[in-house]
Formats: sequence, C-alpha cells, structure tokens
Amino acid sequence: MDSSTSATGLWSRVVGTQPHPSLWLVLVTGLIALAAVMPFRVWRITRNAVTIAHEGGHALVAVLSGRRLDGIRLHSDTSGLTVSRGRPTGLGMVLTAAAGYPAPSLLGLAGAWLLAAGHITALLWGATALLAAVLVMIRNAYGALTVVLAGASFVLVSWLTGPPVQAAFAYGVVWFLLLGGVRPAFELQRKRRHGGAADSDADQLARLTNVPAVVWLAMFHLVALCALTGGGRWLLGL
Repeated sequence: MDSSTSATGLWSRVVGTQPHPSLWLVLVTGLIALAAVMPFRVWRITRNAVTIAHEGGHALVAVLSGRRLDGIRLHSDTSGLTVSRGRPTGLGMVLTAAAGYPAPSLLGLAGAWLLAAGHITALLWGATALLAAVLVMIRNAYGALTVVLAGASFVLVSWLTGPPVQAAFAYGVVWFLLLGGVRPAFELQRKRRHGGAADSDADQLARLTNVPAVVWLAMFHLVALCALTGGGRWLLGL
C-alpha cells in the first residue's frame, strides 16, 4: 500500500463515524465518571485532568485574544497557573480570566456532540492533539508528567484497543469532563465563603469589570450545569 493510500485511509478513519455503543455502556461509563468525581480522595487525583482543561482554556483564549502566552504550570495540589502578557485590562484580559472554569464543561459538551454524531475516533485524536498543544506550553516537571500521562492514555487506547474499548474510554472521558466541570465552582464558592481564594478567577474578573465576583461565580455554575444537562442528553441519545 502506497503512502497516499495509507494517508487517505487514516484520514477516513479519523473523520468517519463509528457505531453508537449500547445504552448500558453509556450509563456504566457515566457512573464510573461520577465515582471519579464524588469521593474526595479520588477527586484529589482525578482533578488534575480538570486542571489541565482549566488552564488550557485560559491559554487558548489568551492566544485567540492576541495576548502572548508565556507558559502553563500544573501543581501537585491540582492548582495551576497560566501566564500571558498583554494589556492588564480590557476585553482580552477579561475573556482570558473568564475562560478557565467553563473550559472543562465546554470541552465535555463538544465531546458529547462528537459522540452523538458517532465521531469516537475524531474525539480521541482531537483530544490527543489538544494535549500535545498544552504540553508545548508546560513550564514545570510535574505539569509535563501529568500531561504526558494523559496524552499517552489517549494514544494507547486509540492504537492498541478495539472499537468497544475506545467507545467506553471516550464516553468515560466526556462524562468525566461534564461532571468534573461542575465541582470546581462549588469548591471556589466554599473557599470564598470562608475568606479564601482572594485571587481567584472570579475575584480577578470582579476587579477587571466591577461586576461582583458572586455574579461571575454564578456564571461558572450556569455554564457547568447547562453543559452537563445538554451533554448528558446527547450522550444518552435523548
């Protein structure tokens, strides 16, 4: 087989559609994702994946709004930091600060749309590409290790497993993003109630826009819950 034929076949595989899994698999992967989000001890580990999406959201919007992206750092306490240069005020800075908390939920919603359309392979490969882009901007060892492990899981599933395993993995990841995207806003709300997180995204946005932080926090809640509702309906075929 020549290279052009191989490339054509590979492209067809990526953009093509795959059969929808059974409803029981969709429900089981949702329950597994919920188990990865609810228990605090498990969440301390799995939250790293949400942090990657959170900081990736900051980074993507910073670049799209014309800011210069300096790098991303991920920490072992599941916190993260994205540093960009540009005007300290203005629309670009507001959009960049606002992008973090909604990012996991919006990624989950986009993933649910792809799965509802039968594009399981496209989702796996797209996620791998996004993780590779994040890896380029990582500026610390722990962050690099976290992103490499996440990317490796997508690569291994894409190349070494069959359609049933790929479908289960893809649905599990999307359920996790949708469910995991809800919890951070509640955590932030609890920290602010106890006088913590004074430099949170919501508080930065309040200083940038003169809109109270509680309003921004409500927006984070609204996006996450709407994404979970809409994405869940797509995944369940409703």
